[in-house]
Amino acid sequence: LRRRRRRVSGSRSKPPVHIITMRAYVALAVLAGGADAFTRSAMAPRRSRTMMMSQTLKKPAAQGNGIGENIDVEQMRPRLEVEWTQIKDDLKNVFGLTEEELAKYDDISKDDQMAGYEMMQMCRQFENACNQAYMQGNIRGFMHLDNGQETIPAFVADSIRKTDIKYSYYREHTHALASGVDPKAIMAELFAKETGTCKGTGGSMHIYDKDTFFQGGWALVCEQLPYAVGAARSILLDRKLGIAPPDDDRMAIVFVGEGGAQNGRMAECLNAAAKENLPILFLVIDNGRAINTYTMDVATNSDVFAQGAHYGVPGVKCDGQNMVDVMRAGRAVTDYVRGSGPAIMQVHTFRFTGHSPADPEHERGRKFEKKWARDNHDPLKLYEESCEVAGEEELTATKKKVMAEVKEVIAYAKTSPEPPASLAKELEFPDAPDTDYNTKTVPDTAAGITTASTDAAALARCEEHIVGLKEKAAAGQITIGDAVNLAILEEMIRDPMTTIHAEDLQAGSSYDIPKLTQQTFGTLRAADEIIDEGHFIGKALGEGMNGYRPIVELMNTNFGIYGMAELSSAGNTYATTGGQFEMPMTIIGAGGTAPNQALGAEHSQPFHAYVMGIPGLKICTASSPEAAYGIAKSMIRDNGPGILFLPVKQMKSVKGSVDEGVCLPMNKARVLHKASDASISAGKAVTVLTYLHGVKESLDAMETINADGNDIELIELTSLKPLDMDTIRASLEKTHKIIILDESTLSGGVGATVSALISERCFDELDAPVRRLCMDDAPVPYAASMEKAVVKRGSDLIEAVRDAVAKKL
Repeated sequence: LRRRRRRVSGSRSKPPVHIITMRAYVALAVLAGGADAFTRSAMAPRRSRTMMMSQTLKKPAAQGNGIGENIDVEQMRPRLEVEWTQIKDDLKNVFGLTEEELAKYDDISKDDQMAGYEMMQMCRQFENACNQAYMQGNIRGFMHLDNGQETIPAFVADSIRKTDIKYSYYREHTHALASGVDPKAIMAELFAKETGTCKGTGGSMHIYDKDTFFQGGWALVCEQLPYAVGAARSILLDRKLGIAPPDDDRMAIVFVGEGGAQNGRMAECLNAAAKENLPILFLVIDNGRAINTYTMDVATNSDVFAQGAHYGVPGVKCDGQNMVDVMRAGRAVTDYVRGSGPAIMQVHTFRFTGHSPADPEHERGRKFEKKWARDNHDPLKLYEESCEVAGEEELTATKKKVMAEVKEVIAYAKTSPEPPASLAKELEFPDAPDTDYNTKTVPDTAAGITTASTDAAALARCEEHIVGLKEKAAAGQITIGDAVNLAILEEMIRDPMTTIHAEDLQAGSSYDIPKLTQQTFGTLRAADEIIDEGHFIGKALGEGMNGYRPIVELMNTNFGIYGMAELSSAGNTYATTGGQFEMPMTIIGAGGTAPNQALGAEHSQPFHAYVMGIPGLKICTASSPEAAYGIAKSMIRDNGPGILFLPVKQMKSVKGSVDEGVCLPMNKARVLHKASDASISAGKAVTVLTYLHGVKESLDAMETINADGNDIELIELTSLKPLDMDTIRASLEKTHKIIILDESTLSGGVGATVSALISERCFDELDAPVRRLCMDDAPVPYAASMEKAVVKRGSDLIEAVRDAVAKKL
């Protein structure tokens, strides 16, 4: 194919386009390798007309920097002028649709076209009003506008139903409008008003509406992808449990840019969607810009619709400047998703605005392209010029009607009240920290759903296994891992809305925490996962937003580093959505840093300290089977996200009993040993705060401490956040001295936070500064000779108690 260069001006002349049509592609494929070769290649990434166009007319990288210099350029990215007949060929060859099935999409009625045009006008006028309000200072922070891409909300309004689950990203105003969210509530949210969709807690990038199943508005690029996959799983779970609506054909749709879709999350989610045949549409908004960078400068292939071929997920690409064709393709693809499974629809379009209003847009070719696209390829103007179902007068009347509505929207936002300052703290947790989880009930139908949706023989084996665990507990011989396994199995039987995700789940993972879950409840409720914690934490988040109580077992909590973005969003969700969406997610895993554990730096990181700063997240620890069992049950019943850390080196060695059926509080520390009255009177008692492996280190050191004539009041911090200051203060009122044996680093560690709070709130009770025995900031070495210098242990505690009693600072 011969490359052709030209000089581009601002005229409306159409660029010459060299294409390989689908028919030609089929012919070439058959000639080259016969029918079998074409069958193999039908779903493969192919040098389609789209790829040929982008490569033929691509602007050389050496030409200019896009800041407006007068240079010899060619338009970097022309319009994809593909006809409906060609799109139908793709739908036939890639999706397997027949001519008869495709025929029903040919005609878009006048009413539907006018509804689509009105939605495009609403989106354009709404975004224009947002831009003006931003410049006036009524909208603050970051804002991202959608001008030029209005055919997409036209398709959404036409084909996506109210009960379909929608996930978008930070440029979501128009997607929310098309999903039926009240324009006044959206604008009020942008104005930070209490009448906004999220009561002013979310802002421009975080629009949510529970009534229309519009579930974000997510600010981190591509984070919405696994959430949407989890939402699609919730639809299948509803069907499995028999709680879905009659003749359920709901689907999920997730919006993503072609630049963002280069993220590895896209491949993971295509794999997940294909593996479980999820009803999900990946809607790729292809405006050729990754933020403002020309996507082809950073991506070898921006034809995202072809990515699905590797997983058997069909894709199609269409011209986003042609409203009617986008609606046609959208109807065909959504019908496919409802009936057959996942698909990709890529819409080639242009964004007329910068990434945000504050962007200087210095990226290569950006300013030229924006002006060129506005002048030549405005989807509203193109429809008005080609419209065959309405005249200029009717189109003008529609525009005027929309402009009047938007004027009312602005007035509503301006006059709405601001939210009270107290709302921020009220939205910290869905369930108060002092909740008694023993009083929480499940619906009367729960037991029947569990029985009906679970194989009777598998359930009987599970119950037999539970009996065996209870016998171990009664004998004081149950391990921490088995105690958590018992809690999980009991809760999954009790509440059929409970799910679990883990690696090596079928085999029980490393410590038997998810043992028998999949064998009992099946692959939907108990999912064995790919090796990426962020991916399955994200899926759990999507399930949690749609009525389920997901549990995520981390084989080692340090692996949760892969899921920091998802954990952060889980903590923020309840507040950011204005309290609309609870987030009942439980993360459980073994971690921490035991003395002499010989695991090296990566497996010895204090992940519990890393997550301390995530708002809305409850963080607990347990060093015994009793605590692990009782806290796990409570956390599963909590309506917010929580993480339960367990001691990695003691999961099988520490044994004990459990208080069967009892949920323990998630906001209380546990006093494991009280200092004697004599030691307190003599000034030889010290309060010791610790957790995880530090508990055993402290207990083992007790004999030596007592032999010195000293004593400790040992408190296990089973709740790191919120911190139980009442128990700490009560102990300090007796001992007036405190040591923290901390399993995290000197800088930014748990002990640093606890020490600061004690100094601020209990200063009058201190006879000496808080003493921290924490890990050094150096990475934890493998060799024991070096590791002793980094990780504190019982011997360090003995010396620290001696110093505290002797008043050595």
